[in-house]
Order: sequence, then structure tokens, then C-alpha cells
Amino acid sequence: MGPNGSGKTTILGMILGVLYPSSGSYLWFEGNFDTNPNTRIGALLETPNYYPYLSGWQNLKIQAIIKGAGNGQIENALRRVMLWDRRSSAFSSYSLGMKQRLSIAGAMLNDPEVLVLDEPTNGLDPAGIAEVRTLILELGKEGRSIIIASHLLDEVEKICTDVCIIKQGKLLSNGPIMAADGHKVMALRASDMGLLESLMNKFPMATEVHRVGEDLRVTLPASLDPALLNVYLFDNGLVLSMMSHSQKSLESHFLSLTQ
Repeated sequence: MGPNGSGKTTILGMILGVLYPSSGSYLWFEGNFDTNPNTRIGALLETPNYYPYLSGWQNLKIQAIIKGAGNGQIENALRRVMLWDRRSSAFSSYSLGMKQRLSIAGAMLNDPEVLVLDEPTNGLDPAGIAEVRTLILELGKEGRSIIIASHLLDEVEKICTDVCIIKQGKLLSNGPIMAADGHKVMALRASDMGLLESLMNKFPMATEVHRVGEDLRVTLPASLDPALLNVYLFDNGLVLSMMSHSQKSLESHFLSLTQ
């Protein structure tokens, strides 16, 4: 993830061998491959180019010839992306979501272990985004690793398990999607909100304390046992009437790092 121009497509281009890095290195499959790791990788970089007057089947046949994949893979790929019934329709008649699904079918022709997708929902309407999201989740359930570049926070939270955030080519954060920065936000409520806020501002592990409606929102380490917080407040003469917690949102983490 990263703002526009942060280097997402450039990074994908480098790990696919399309662009050559000036320094640094990377390794596919722990080095366990024959001559070319790309035979085990399917990729969709930016907007694919297909012949508008040819059918989905004919476009994939051309792609299969270029990739050295047999025609037998085309049917399987079209069925996976739910385009088998429209295989004879011209590409120009496809909706944006269907065009993107055909592109993913092209990336699937070699039945790859890894899929690399650059902005797979870019430019799609809500229906198209939902179509592609469902497809990606289904492909992931088959045991494939899927690497996605995106700036759509909501879609990343719905699809991904881990996230790396970059800006101007620099890695700012990486980790599980539900604890991108190792913190959680707790919502607290008590009869004396003034005292609660004062005590939490003094709590050494609280990094952010602010009012949101009737609640006091406090950012704390994800590893903190809520019982310790409850004991701290009780020992200082305050009894909570409500305590709930959720992981710090990806949006707030993303914005705090990139702005």
C-alpha cells in the first residue's frame, strides 16, 4: 500500500523481472526453482491490453501461445473467473468487472502458485469491485499466495492478511492487517469522564487519548491485557461502566504514516 506515486508498481515490476533494481535483492520460493521462477507466477500489471473485437476465448488463446500454456488451460481459467458462459462474446461487450476478471484469467493460465496483481479493482464500479474481491478471496482459499498493490484502504482490509505501507520507495510499516502498527484502540466509559480522561493521560502505555461522542478512545499496545487497565483505574478510585476494544484501523495507521 502507498499513496499514488509511492513506488508500488515499480516494486512489482522489479520482483517480476520487468524492471531492474539499482541495488538490493529478492528471492522467490527460497531459491527452489528450475530456471525461471516466473513459470510459477501469474501477474497483472496495470491495465491489460486485449483485442476488443476478439472474444474472451480468442484473447486468452493468444495469451496462452505467448506463455507456452496449452489451450486446455483456457477453459479452466475462464471457469475460475466465472466467464465461461461469455467466452464467445467480444471483449468490447464486457463490463469493467468482466474485463478485469478476464485479465486475472490470463494470469491464471499456467495455474500459478503466486498471483501478483497491480490495482486489481482500479476504475471499477462497486459491483465490479465486489466481483473481483470475491474472486481474489476464492483464489486465496486454494492455497495461493496473492500479492496486491493498492491504495484502496477498505478493499485491503477486506482481502489481505498482511500489509506493507510505503511512501516514496521507503518501507514505513509491515505486519498483520489487524495489527499493522502493534496497537489497538479501546473505548472506555465511566460516570466521571473527566477523571477517566485525566487518569488515561497519565497512563504510561497510552499513546493517544481523545473523546469521541460519549466514549474516551485510547490507543494502547495490542499486547496489553485489558485487566491491567481495569485494575489501574480501580486502584485510582474509578470504576468503568463500559470497556470495549478493537484493532487500530488501517486508515488511521496509513494516514498517520503517510501524511
